Amino acid sequence: MRFPRSCGTLVHPTSFPSKYGMGDFGQEAKTFIDFLQETNQTIWQVLPLTPTGYGNSPYASYSAFAGNHYLISLDILVEKGFLTADEVKMAELPSTTRSDYEKSYSLKNSLYKKASERFYASLDKDAEKQIQAFKKSNKFWLEDYCLFIACSKANNRILWNQWAPEIAQRKPAVIKKLKKEYQEEIAYQTWVQFEFFNQWHALKGYANAKGIRVVGDIPIFVDHNSADVWGNPKYFEVDQQGNRVLVAGVPPDYFSETGQLWGNPLYNWKELEADNFSWWIERFRQMFELFDAIRVDHFRGFDAFWQVSAEEKTAIVGKWVKAPGKKLFKTIKKELGELPIIAEDLGVMTPTVEDLRDSFNFPGMKILQFAFDSDSTNSFLPHNYTQNCVVYTGTHDNDTTIGWYRTAPGAEQHRAREYSRSDGREINWELIRLGMLSVADQAIFPLQDFMNLDATHRMNIPGTVKDNWLWRYTPDMLNHVNRDKIRHLVHLSNRAGGNSGDGV
Repeated sequence: MRFPRSCGTLVHPTSFPSKYGMGDFGQEAKTFIDFLQETNQTIWQVLPLTPTGYGNSPYASYSAFAGNHYLISLDILVEKGFLTADEVKMAELPSTTRSDYEKSYSLKNSLYKKASERFYASLDKDAEKQIQAFKKSNKFWLEDYCLFIACSKANNRILWNQWAPEIAQRKPAVIKKLKKEYQEEIAYQTWVQFEFFNQWHALKGYANAKGIRVVGDIPIFVDHNSADVWGNPKYFEVDQQGNRVLVAGVPPDYFSETGQLWGNPLYNWKELEADNFSWWIERFRQMFELFDAIRVDHFRGFDAFWQVSAEEKTAIVGKWVKAPGKKLFKTIKKELGELPIIAEDLGVMTPTVEDLRDSFNFPGMKILQFAFDSDSTNSFLPHNYTQNCVVYTGTHDNDTTIGWYRTAPGAEQHRAREYSRSDGREINWELIRLGMLSVADQAIFPLQDFMNLDATHRMNIPGTVKDNWLWRYTPDMLNHVNRDKIRHLVHLSNRAGGNSGDGV
């Protein structure tokens, strides 16, 4: 589908200011949404909101469906009467530009437990009706997820395929017994998911009421150590014991002699198709309920994926295998209607990938930081865009624009200055301006670029596992963003998207 001419900001909720060590769905999230409205922006893009696994990456999750309950605002729990102001004070941590996940998790856990106990202790007919409706509407994934987390905790968080065979293989009698044995933990996990989705829907409703569309993010692959694979092993390339057989990655290229071995189990597309793609339909159904549009990560994997044996140590030895992308998206469209999808089509795209994208009129992505390493035919240069695309200065995987420019080769810096007709001293604003004035229907920029931040404020460095996903800002940093400059560019480029805001 075509999106209206508009613009917005990319920032993940963990990056919001907070008294509790990491951003959440509390007041600072609303303050950010107010900033969008004040600057006439109409898009807020986030990273996956699922529970984070190894390295706190939102792209490595215990579930493709569940929410990261550490985003639940303690202050909102105080407002609801499940916690007291004095109790949440014990979870306060210094406000810095780096999240302190481990301390935050540790302090929040006991408070969430307390809030859950009080919720169930004060359960009236209305609340009982609400949580039962939540359980019913999320039955497809919720029971498996809650039991998976309970079993994981009971097994000291070791990988699920290393649990006792009868649990790993989900023997019906054992599963029935475990549901009874872990009913207290299951009730707790059900409540945190119930509260997560309540708080998120309230926040999204606040954004929508101000004319802001929220763009979510769906990783194509799921983590092996997840409720999805444990609960639906037939849909994944794992053996009877749950061990990975075939895994995902990308082949060797200019950037890596050995390719990238991601290790996620590949999908068993034959089984998925035999079930009319029911697992994918449910996944997209939920995403369309949570977001107004979705960025699909590694879109090319729906056309063809790089298949590697799980025994390999690198991605060198593998092969391209076709995926039933057109059948999948046709089925999803038939079941769910119009698909507000942005295709992450970066990297080497083949004609068949482009055909898959264009067959459904999905906009692709253009990254301005990639535009200056060659000549005037570079597809990331604005004069080569089509309207049906989304332009970014960079994504969560790129350096900030100032960081990129300072480390770019001299020839690249020169082309950027020449193209933007600038001296490079405000390169972040020059690229924002190029994106705003381009024909791209949507223009989205990382908040760091609006804040004039350097490489020390980068969110993620692909291929590394240390010190990523930590960045957050302070209230003062948002206060100092040049709102007039943004409003002027929005007005100049006709990107107000029907949201009048404060005007120019």
